[in-house]
Amino acid sequence: MRAFSSFDLASLGDSFVVLAVAFVLGTVIGLERQYRQRTAGLRTNVLVALGAAAFADIGMHLMGGEGATRIISYIVSGIGFLGAGVIMKEGTHVRGLNTAATLWCSAAVGAFCGAGYAAEAILLTGFVLAGNTLLRPLVNHINRKPMDERVTEASYRVHVVCDPSAVADVRELLFRELEGANYPIREIEILSEGEDEVELAAVLVPNTAEPDELDAVVAALGQREDVASAAWTVSTTN
Repeated sequence: MRAFSSFDLASLGDSFVVLAVAFVLGTVIGLERQYRQRTAGLRTNVLVALGAAAFADIGMHLMGGEGATRIISYIVSGIGFLGAGVIMKEGTHVRGLNTAATLWCSAAVGAFCGAGYAAEAILLTGFVLAGNTLLRPLVNHINRKPMDERVTEASYRVHVVCDPSAVADVRELLFRELEGANYPIREIEILSEGEDEVELAAVLVPNTAEPDELDAVVAALGQREDVASAAWTVSTTN
């Protein structure tokens, strides 16, 4: 049988070492992800590292370095589909980007192992763990800082609540006031619509803004009799 005619104990030993190293390093990365209850945890990262190592190892056995290079190029593109599966969008928030990036790195660790670069795989594993752990306090510190609207490129909305019969006039008023303040409008949304009132939101083109200028626009809108209330909000862009 062809499967046994190509049997090589030394080659099998090399494959065992390659897969064992990929398994251990994938476990190290996956443990940190599992501890933090991420979507792609221990088993997923181990399997990604093992799969990448196995494919690269096949290329090495069949065509040497050239074969491994070809297969690794497919791993790079293929792992993108797996990573896309853990990315979820909830409203304006996107979740799973860090998990997808970690899977990408697990595949790179496996590819290093499969190509015979165990030391480089260990080094990459250390950097992946550092990125997911050592940088976390810095990220939390930055996220806790209040947003400075004057220097942050963000998404701004000017909200207006009015009577349903005045929607057309208020829409025109929004355009006039914001264009007069040199804030271009991307679109005007209807956030809620009821029998007694309608809430409109003018979405501005992402840019930096001066809080005092938006406050003045809101104050001018609030003085109109057909406007029940007016306010502005800001959120980070994706």
